[in-house]
Amino acid sequence: MTNITIRPATAADAALILGFITQLAIYERAEHEVVASEADIVRTLFGEHSATEALICSIDDLPAGFAVFFASYSTWLGRNGIYLEDLYVSPEYRGYGAGKALLVHLAQLAVARNCGRLEWSVLDWNEPAIQFYKSLGAAPQDEWVRYRLTGQALVDLANTNSPVV
Repeated sequence: MTNITIRPATAADAALILGFITQLAIYERAEHEVVASEADIVRTLFGEHSATEALICSIDDLPAGFAVFFASYSTWLGRNGIYLEDLYVSPEYRGYGAGKALLVHLAQLAVARNCGRLEWSVLDWNEPAIQFYKSLGAAPQDEWVRYRLTGQALVDLANTNSPVV
């Protein structure tokens, strides 16, 4: 019998979390984009003013996966939500219910916090994840296109002289 446990992550988990982040990036074919360090994780995820939380999922007392999430807000609902930034289960632990347990835990947090929604993004080619999410009742939001500013484009926009009204 498999014993799945989920607990809030602590700063002592920073190396473990960074390892999971790297594994996730490899799976998503983007390992070169991981620039975070263990110190970055400690400072930004567990720092005094962090608005982000993390969970560690273990199977039979061995770390199997993690989730990182933060509060979102819906102006239309007038309520907070939870945005799931990352959810990852190591390949050797897939199929035991760890991913579902993490999502159930997050759904329970959302309900307990009176959130209006739990949402996340998934790469369009990640068919196993898409099918898994659909099996839980999640629905894709195909009408929305996600945009991002990073690097020099972010700096350039920030440096734009825009009149303040």
